[in-house]
Formats: sequence, C-alpha cells, structure tokens
Amino acid sequence: MKLTPAARAATLATVGLGFTQIVGWGSTYLMPSVLGRHIEESLGIPSEAVFGGITVMFGVGALLSPRIGRLIDRTGARSIMAWGSVLYALSLAALAFSQGLITYLACWIGLGIASTLALSTPSSIAIAQVAGSRARQAIGMLTIVGGFASTVFWPLTGAVDAALGWRNTLLLYAAVHLLACAPIHLLVLPRKPPSHATAAASAPAPVGVPSHVRPRVFLLLSLTLSTGAFVFTGAMVHMIEFLRGLGHDAATAVFLASLIGPSQVSIRIFELLFGHRYSIMNSAVFGSAMLPFALALALIDGGSFTVAAIAILSYGTSNGLKAVQRATLPLALFGRGQFGAYMGRLALPQGIVSAVAPPAIAAVLSSYGTTAALWLSFAAATLSLISMVLLARLARAVR
Repeated sequence: MKLTPAARAATLATVGLGFTQIVGWGSTYLMPSVLGRHIEESLGIPSEAVFGGITVMFGVGALLSPRIGRLIDRTGARSIMAWGSVLYALSLAALAFSQGLITYLACWIGLGIASTLALSTPSSIAIAQVAGSRARQAIGMLTIVGGFASTVFWPLTGAVDAALGWRNTLLLYAAVHLLACAPIHLLVLPRKPPSHATAAASAPAPVGVPSHVRPRVFLLLSLTLSTGAFVFTGAMVHMIEFLRGLGHDAATAVFLASLIGPSQVSIRIFELLFGHRYSIMNSAVFGSAMLPFALALALIDGGSFTVAAIAILSYGTSNGLKAVQRATLPLALFGRGQFGAYMGRLALPQGIVSAVAPPAIAAVLSSYGTTAALWLSFAAATLSLISMVLLARLARAVR
C-alpha cells in the first residue's frame, strides 16, 4: 500500500525519534546501573551520589519542561531537539573527564537540560505535530521502540565498558549523540510545525473535554501521572532489591525483573494494534488498576515464584500502558491545540516526583525494610488509581 506524504513523514519521524530516544535513555538514566560501580571507584564518591545524578537530571528537567513545551508549540521541535543532542554530547564528554563529586553532578545538570530539549516530552510533542490525527498510533509505536532501551543499552554498555573503560564509553556515547542523533533530528522533523499543528495551536481545538472542566481534569491527570511516576521510577531502580527482600535469590530476582521489559512491550503492541477499538479512558483505568494489584500480590505472597511472576507481569503491563498514556491522554483530553504547553506543565510535577522517588524509596528500604517500601509504593499506586477513576468519570465522553 502506498503511503501518503503525511504518513511517510510520520513513519520517518517515528523511526528516527525511536533511535534517538533509545540512545537518550540508554546513555543517561540506564547508564549508572552498569557504569556506576566503576565511576564510584574512580571518582571516590559514594554510590548514593553516583545515582544522585539521575535525581539531578529529573529535577532540572522538571523545572524547564513547561517553558520548553510552550516553545515547541510555537517553533516546532526540530532545532530544539537537535541542540539537545549537541548538549548531550558536550555533557557526556565532560562527564567522561569529571574528577570528583562537584564536576560529576554539574555534568548531570547539563544532561538534565539536554533531556528537557531532546528526550521524552519533546519527542511526544514532535510526533503529535507530525502525525496529526494518527498521533495516538504514532506515539504508541514510539513507546514500543523506546521500550527496547534497556534491552539494547545494558548489555551494550557492559561490553563497551569491558573493552574501553567507563570514560571512553561515555565519550563514545557523546559521539553518537553528536554525529547520529543531532543529524537525525534535523532530517526527520520539519523546519516548522505542520500546518495542522499550527492551526490547532492558534485556535481552540474542537476535541477534548469542555473548557469549564479542564482545570479539574488537568489536576486529576497530573495527580494520577505523578503518583504513578513515583512508583515506576522508584520501584524500577530498586526492583531487584525488592525481590531479594521478598526472599528470592539473586539469580531468580534478576530473572523475574527481566520479565518487566517483555510485558511492557507486549501491552504497547496490543495497544497499538487494538487501541482504536476501545476508549482510551478504559485503557487508562485498567492500566492504573494493574499497579496496586501487582503491589498487593507482592505484599500478600511475594516470596512465591508464581505470585511474584504475576506481580511483575502486572507491574510491567501497568508501566507499559502508562508510558503510552503520558502522551496520549493529554492529547485526547485537551486536543492538539497547545499540546506542548500541557505536556510541559504535566512534566513539571512528574519530573520532581521522579527525582525524589529513588532516594525516598532507598531510605525506606534501608531503614524499615522491603515490606515498608512496598506499602509506600502501594499507597502511591492506590492514589494514582483513585485519581484516574475520578478523571474517567469527569471525562466520560472522551474516546
């Protein structure tokens, strides 16, 4: 079947941005999991400080996201994301030459700014602008591709580190951002937002919830996404420790945690293929319900391999759906008009929560144990579900 020019542009953008998102997540958020021990030994800084770089990145990104979202609405994402790749390259190169705690964390500030320009939120806005009415499917495809970041970068980073060392690994990743990601952003994205995107931004969109309920809708959406992000960001970092605390040996814990990736990708593929057949709000409620369900199973009998496997698959299903809905729900609720501004405003509380969650859960784990950390996560997941149910009732007409 011959694709229309618009469909070809959307496909090209999805493939290109899928590559840059894998590189972006893999060289930042996922990188300390592999290189952290070597960085700790080389720089003489504690493990908490090494992973604190991720907290700095999310915190900086949260503060800048609202302004960047509005800017992309006006100018498009092409040059912004390209400059983000350049800043990634500079920050990773500087990180490769860091000599202590101050220079190490300063480089993560640069990575936080770069992420605001070129990672998750800008890519979703860019895809929505390019894909137009097919934005939900395009965003779903982008999250499927991005879901392979850990599959690609954990083994890749380990292999490159073994061959070249952690500093040269970061220099290599800096080169990839500069020589591959920046040109891809320039090639696959239009110089200006497409006409359908600028038209939507300049006038009220005829879709979404009525204007008089939008403040309440935005509040509930922000609450459900932020509390969900607390669990996803915090639990993901400590998942293997959770499983070991429930009584599983190291090899079993790693195997169980590895089930998250396939379950995430599987539900995203299902959403891509069949999402048009059911309401996005029903999908959102289901995804939100899977999270407290998973944590409740872990609290009831997480030491059982079968129960733990079901809990992990449920967690991965929820995480996979939420990753899609972080972009598609604002699009369905508010329309394409000012989509970037809404995404930027939503990214602020999510970024702050994502920055706080890993050290907060780590503190509870070390002081009170696995069960207390699971109860904290369960409370946040339940609040996310309640907020989503209230949101679904308020936005019944949204498909």
